[in-house]
Amino acid sequence: MTHELPGLDVAGLAAWLAREHPELAGPGSGLTATLITGGRSNLTYRVDGAARPLVLRRPPLGHVLSTAHDMRREHRVITALAGTIPVPPTVTVVDDTGPGEVTGTVFFVMEHVDGAVLARPEHNAAWTPAGLGALSVELAEVLADLHATDPAAVGLADFGRPAGYLARQLTTWRRQYDASRSRPQPLLDGLQERLGATVPDDGARTGIVHGDYRLDNVLVAGPPAAPHVAAVLDWEMATLGDPLVDLGMLGMYWDIHDLTQEAGVVGVAGAIVPGAGYPDFAEVIDSYAARAGTAVPDLAWYRAFACYKLAVILEGIHYRYTGGQTVGAGFDTIGALVEPLAREGLARLGASPGAGASATGGA
Repeated sequence: MTHELPGLDVAGLAAWLAREHPELAGPGSGLTATLITGGRSNLTYRVDGAARPLVLRRPPLGHVLSTAHDMRREHRVITALAGTIPVPPTVTVVDDTGPGEVTGTVFFVMEHVDGAVLARPEHNAAWTPAGLGALSVELAEVLADLHATDPAAVGLADFGRPAGYLARQLTTWRRQYDASRSRPQPLLDGLQERLGATVPDDGARTGIVHGDYRLDNVLVAGPPAAPHVAAVLDWEMATLGDPLVDLGMLGMYWDIHDLTQEAGVVGVAGAIVPGAGYPDFAEVIDSYAARAGTAVPDLAWYRAFACYKLAVILEGIHYRYTGGQTVGAGFDTIGALVEPLAREGLARLGASPGAGASATGGA
């Protein structure tokens, strides 16, 4: 199979569209495709020249089949949530394994949704501070709507195993950490131990968990004073479990700016910076609670767990960097954030006095 782009045969895609979805094939002037994201995550391509813009998702290059990059699962949850929260309209999922006409993998196609990703501070310039404040409220409300969705009502009753979800998460990330060890990390070891000793009882809370819910995983559209969430993206980690994990992750990224500044790390903090218009995370939690119609319990463990997850991910990147397995700039400093994240996680659990962060509180 000849690839015009890494991981995608555009001519093969054009032939597949003409045969399987002639209503989308376009005027015949030829398809073009652009790689939007790449790396360890699923690859995402924008496809132009069809009847309307499309997006194709496939696993990473060289990927061996694994539930971590299950295209059918991601397609399934996005399709199921249509009409419940903002998600891209899906077209179909395709098993293209074997000789392969398009990707040589399972892939899925969805319609392109107009919008911008707010991933860096300069991306805020398109909207007013008041608009970004209102967007923050909507971001919380969309998450509340996701968590309020009955999995069975949208055909996702068997989408995961809620019982023991938090314990399994810890096991998964502990295994990932063990595979990435290249230097002593006593604070991260201590955080891992504390998390394991204080796992909340998650039996009373079950919902659809996005798994990586944060500002830069949504598309934002609208005029300067009234941006809105056009679509929630990147559902590859979605499952059924304790929805407070999503709040912990959202909170960790909401407040990560100071940690990255202190560590001298760029490219991780995202667009949420002081003075841009984003409220304190406590206000985000208030918006979530108001939409959900219920109080949010203490999030200390969940915010600590989010710190642990990101620290393990970054330690893995550092491990690959020291082994010469990364390409591009910025990897030389990424490992400097691991220790501050571990210290922040311990502080959230009340286990590291003087860490510079509140050890308690729901937000």
